[in-house]
Amino acid sequence: MSWTAVVLAGSRPGRDVFAEQFGTDLKALIPVGGEPMVRRPVRALLESGEIARVLVMAQEVERIAAALPEDPRISVRTSNGTIAETILELIGDASVEWPLLVTTADHALLDAATIEELCNGSQGADVAIGVVERRNLMRRLPATKRTWLPFRGGAYTGANLFALRSRQVAPAVELWRSVEQDRKKAWRVMSILGPLMLASVALRLVSLDEVLGQIGGKLNLSVKAVRLSNPLAGVDVDKPEDHALVEDILAGRA
Repeated sequence: MSWTAVVLAGSRPGRDVFAEQFGTDLKALIPVGGEPMVRRPVRALLESGEIARVLVMAQEVERIAAALPEDPRISVRTSNGTIAETILELIGDASVEWPLLVTTADHALLDAATIEELCNGSQGADVAIGVVERRNLMRRLPATKRTWLPFRGGAYTGANLFALRSRQVAPAVELWRSVEQDRKKAWRVMSILGPLMLASVALRLVSLDEVLGQIGGKLNLSVKAVRLSNPLAGVDVDKPEDHALVEDILAGRA
């Protein structure tokens, strides 16, 4: 199967203080390992045998394009105001080839093996979400701080990797749009299952797979988690501490 990779390289409205600390106004252009950050996940996608084309979405199209490798498989398009609106536009665009693998410009440690694991693990689902289990990540980076969602059987952090296997996933994206600006969006998504299920999640009485199965049932879609074996898939560059950690990892110091 030939996938279209979508790299979200847009910016939030207003000043980006984090980016300004590194001499730029665009987060995607923060230097990581001596090159613009967005270049790293794009290169990993190009190295994967699963990916046929890479579509980079950004507001500053020309500036982002100038930072990317020269490769005919890459195209850069203008993104919408939010992630959900950008994906919904792609769903409605008949020229976009499916399925889609969605990731972000700050996924600086992404590698081809993780991409292939997500693509292969998504089989049988309409939507697949890449996750990293806490014990796996903490063995590799015991001092790191991540946001964890606890379930029966383990706690997980997201990996900024999503497989969308057909245009029928629009209801899932619409649900995301309804909570996208909420800092506790994962809990808001689960709230569609009702207070009893929310209480069961809070008490760790249900597994991640059970929760995603019920969310998928509400949306008439098959939704699954893909547990990624590389713990570094759970590390993105979202704040100065993340940047320092990734630089240490790339230099062999962490």
